[in-house]
Amino acid sequence: MLLVVTYSRAARETLRNACRTHEDAVVRRFGRAALFEETEFGAFLTCRLREKHGHDVQIERTEPFNEFAAVPDGVREAAEAYEAREKTSTPYDKFAAGTDHPDPAAMRTRDL
Repeated sequence: MLLVVTYSRAARETLRNACRTHEDAVVRRFGRAALFEETEFGAFLTCRLREKHGHDVQIERTEPFNEFAAVPDGVREAAEAYEAREKTSTPYDKFAAGTDHPDPAAMRTRDL
């Protein structure tokens, strides 16, 4: 997919108009950002936005996130256990202390 992020009012307006006019090329819209299908027409629309608004438009190629391939089992299991905790007000740092769940400080420094 192609992610388009706009940084000016004029660019947001053009993005909004492109999304309304070409709904079949839009995967999802997020206000000042949108995901376009990765087709030649989707690329045409995103390039057109960049041509019109220059640096007020950022375009990135994205790929779907597969949590089972990209995330270690321990992290997924910790997220599942944390969401099933008894007290919803318990922060993860306290929840993970003294358990086999990954340390939040260590998780912040590790890349996927």
